[in-house]
Amino acid sequence: MASKIQGEVNPSMMPGESLNYVLREPLGVVGGITPWNGPLIMAAWKTAPAIACGNAVVLKPAEVSPMSALELAKLFQEAGAPDGLFNVVPGFGPTAGAALAAHPDVDKIAFTGETTTGQEVARGAISNLKLVTLELGGKSPHIIFDDVDVDRAVANAMFGIFTNCGQVCTSGSRIFVHEKIHDQFVDKLVARASAIRIGDPFDPMTQLGPLVSQEQFDRVSRYVKIGQEEGAKMLCGGKKPAGEQYARGQYFEPTVFVDVDNKMRIAQEEIFGPVACVLKFSDEADVLAKANDIVYGLAAGIQTNDLKRAHKLARRLKAGSVWINTYHRIETSCPFGGYKMSGYGRENGVGMVNYLTRTKSVAVDLNDFVMDLFA
Repeated sequence: MASKIQGEVNPSMMPGESLNYVLREPLGVVGGITPWNGPLIMAAWKTAPAIACGNAVVLKPAEVSPMSALELAKLFQEAGAPDGLFNVVPGFGPTAGAALAAHPDVDKIAFTGETTTGQEVARGAISNLKLVTLELGGKSPHIIFDDVDVDRAVANAMFGIFTNCGQVCTSGSRIFVHEKIHDQFVDKLVARASAIRIGDPFDPMTQLGPLVSQEQFDRVSRYVKIGQEEGAKMLCGGKKPAGEQYARGQYFEPTVFVDVDNKMRIAQEEIFGPVACVLKFSDEADVLAKANDIVYGLAAGIQTNDLKRAHKLARRLKAGSVWINTYHRIETSCPFGGYKMSGYGRENGVGMVNYLTRTKSVAVDLNDFVMDLFA
């Protein structure tokens, strides 16, 4: 994209001859604030497009995962990038993050993280009316119809919820399963979830590593307790696995809840852990209403062999990304972002240029006569 940032030439409605064109210019300084669950890829998303559009970047990585961003800055230096092009400022959100959001010399903030923090960032950015893009939380529906291969649907659902130990903003944490295959699906999901190999992330045989911190472990544990208190039935998981090998690290067993009502807190609030909520549905209208009955709108999944139904639902689901017969299919060529409380603005894709540049209109009079309105 660096060599393809284009302006426009626009027609004129004025009499005579004139030339109207639009320049697309860099914003200036882009502040990036990244989360801990994908520290390197998020740093790349915030940095590469901004620099391609001619901006400098100041990046504030999450306080629990700053090292990869610092290594990236080191690589920039080794590559011979000019000083000041890419800057990393580690620190905590209320100090470093808030200062970056409010700084008058920062022209744009690109934030990825939790919704409440995103609201604080947006409030701080009011100081100089800087451009803000927010990619926030999610509680994504993953809809499984009764015409699918159940084993394949289970595999996609597991990838949707247990990837990165469930610490993904697009996680398919609300799994809606058609009543005709519900029991069969649940049996297979529980069997496979219970067999996931939990262990050291440096061991190539490990399928599920630990949660990021004690704080996150406590959060997931609290939601498991809330789910049980609300009346949902837990079929597996819900605790730290037994064994001395799990003493160092906040490991958490893959957890599956059934008998979940869409109004329960575990179905409405983002848990950010390996906790799947399985909900039963009867028809398209039923599942569409429940899928959209949420404050979030980041992503959604559909598993069906009926492509007509799939495309109709994709239009009606209030989500920034919809995956059909797959999940977590994030392409850098496609725009990514959310609806509702999942944020606004987009990253990736050609359209990202609109959020990293500003336009300037230039009008040139080519006439030999003067339009003297006060003659």
